[in-house]
Amino acid sequence: MTNEQHNHRHCLELFEKLSEYIDDELDEPACKEIEKHIKECILCRECLETLKRSVDICRPTETKSMQASLAKRINMLIKDTALKK
Repeated sequence: MTNEQHNHRHCLELFEKLSEYIDDELDEPACKEIEKHIKECILCRECLETLKRSVDICRPTETKSMQASLAKRINMLIKDTALKK
């Protein structure tokens, strides 16, 4: 799509829906509309990809608990190290 054919107002309308699109909160017709536009508009595609990366960075990472025996061993090593000083 050339810049002359491009309706930037439509970009702004879709931009307002991108967060909901990423979070799967839009109905199917709205998703299809965004997907069609994203295929044709490189600026909106780049904006969507940037927003996705930003959301991924901001999402809390999953914490994994360690086995109790490992935690106990680490605590003993810390205490032993502290006593040697």
